[in-house]
Order: sequence, then structure tokens, then C-alpha cells
Amino acid sequence: MEKIYDVLVVGGGPAGLTAALYALRNGKSVMTVEKAVFGGQIVNSPKVENIPGFESISGDEFGDLMLNQVMKQGGEVTFDEVKKIEADGDETVAYLDMGEPIRSKTVILATGTTHRTLGLENEEALIGKSIHFCAVCDGNFYKDKTVVMVGGGNSAFVETGHLLDICSKVIMLQDLPFFSAEQKLQEQILSNPKLEAHTGTKVLSYEMGDGKLIGVRYLENDTERFVACDGVFLAVGLIPDNGNFVNVADLDERGYFSADEYGKTKTANIFVAGDCRTKSLRQVATACSDGANAAIMACAYLR
Repeated sequence: MEKIYDVLVVGGGPAGLTAALYALRNGKSVMTVEKAVFGGQIVNSPKVENIPGFESISGDEFGDLMLNQVMKQGGEVTFDEVKKIEADGDETVAYLDMGEPIRSKTVILATGTTHRTLGLENEEALIGKSIHFCAVCDGNFYKDKTVVMVGGGNSAFVETGHLLDICSKVIMLQDLPFFSAEQKLQEQILSNPKLEAHTGTKVLSYEMGDGKLIGVRYLENDTERFVACDGVFLAVGLIPDNGNFVNVADLDERGYFSADEYGKTKTANIFVAGDCRTKSLRQVATACSDGANAAIMACAYLR
């Protein structure tokens, strides 16, 4: 007889694994499907210091701890991609890329987001080593050093504010002819003497020396320039990974699930959690909060 899970969790990052844990602790059967790596984006951070309870831990280790905790509670996990979910009466059917369909009574979508990158040579190999996305997570690696911030919107300015407290110099490169961040935010950050800001630029390449990043080459006013730096932070946008689920959950204009902290969607037995939903702060702590809320709401639905 085909197994029907109480809860299917789509996504194995902090939100999804927390949701799985809370559902398991409520006596529910849980399957978690992850298409890339359990732990989510945090595994790219070699040192994380803003997770409550851990003075310092690698993102990879933290991801392993979460996964092991879920499995020790009896949770089932699998690597695959959920291509589509259909409501079938009081149940749902999740169609996978490789495996057999999974039936469940509730679903928690914790699909996360993907950071936009520049698509340059060496970029993928440098992510988590010399290229980063989170100043709070990785800024301390560059204490009293020089970093480049690529971007000029709100996120870039907020991240730059953190870096200016740590680094000796921050060089901001914005591709637009103007900064798009809120005016007050610009006023707070641009006045800092440790910041060197440029608009109308295009990053051309990451320059390497002895196998490590030594600087960035960019175009400004049709002139090619080079700046030496110890690290690069990218704030050029996030890409929500929600397109497969528009039939069961509404999206906002940017492609995020339209849902509050309780994670309710237009489909009664489908909930969302983590970076994939509309929210103001995307951090491990808030992802875990979302996962707990969504699991409790799913358990309430099951009752």
C-alpha cells in the first residue's frame, strides 16, 4: 500500500529542517525532499557566528547537525526535485524529477532562494572562500582588510554598513548610473570616509594570483580599471525558486510566496517557510522561526 506522509517538506535548508523537526516532535510522519544540499545556502559559509547557541560554527557543520537531528527523530529524507504539486482531495501529490510521486496530507514549501551572481570566470570556485553574500555571516574574515561590494540597492547598502564597521576600506561598484537604495540609507553610508563608491560600472573579471583572489577588474566610463581587494561581496539580487508551485500558492511581483509568518497559502493544507516567502529579513534565525510556525500550522490543520 502506498505510504501517505503527514507532512512533506520541500527544501532541506534551516527552514525546511526546522519544520521537519517540529512536525516529528508532534508525532507526525515526515518526508523532506532536497534537490541540492541539505543545510541550504549556509553551507557555503566556512564560519558562522550569528546562530544562537554557537559561538562559532561552519555552515557545513551546522547543516549536518540539523539533518542528523531530523533523521534521529525518525524523519525520512531524499535527494530529488519536486517538479509539481497537485491537490487531491484532502491529500497532495508531489511529482519528482527522478523518483516516484509522494503523497502527503500537508506540504511545507521551504524552497529558499538563490543569490544572483555575475557569471564570471572563477566565480563558482571562489564562493564561500573569497566571494560572499552575507556581511553578517562572513564580514569578520576581512577585519582591517579591503573588500569590494557589488551592488547599489538597499541590500548592498545595509551589507556595506556592516562591512564598514569591520573593514579598513569598502569599494562599492554599482552597474546603474545611480544608487537605487533609499535616500536616507545612502546618506548614512556614503558619508563614511572608509567607503569609495562608484556608479555606472561593470565588473569584468576576478583577478587571481597564486591561486587566490587579488582584485577586481571593472569598466567605468568606458575606462578599464583594477582595484586590489581581499574579498568580494555580491548584493545583486535574489532569485526565489517558486515557479513550480504557482498552482497551489500565490506569488508576489518578485516571485516570492505571498504569506506571513504563519505560512498559510491559498491551498488549505499547503504552507510556506523561510527565504522563499515575503519578508524583510532573511537569516538563519528567521528561517528557523518560519519553519517552526509552518510546522505548527500544519499540525493544527491535521488535527
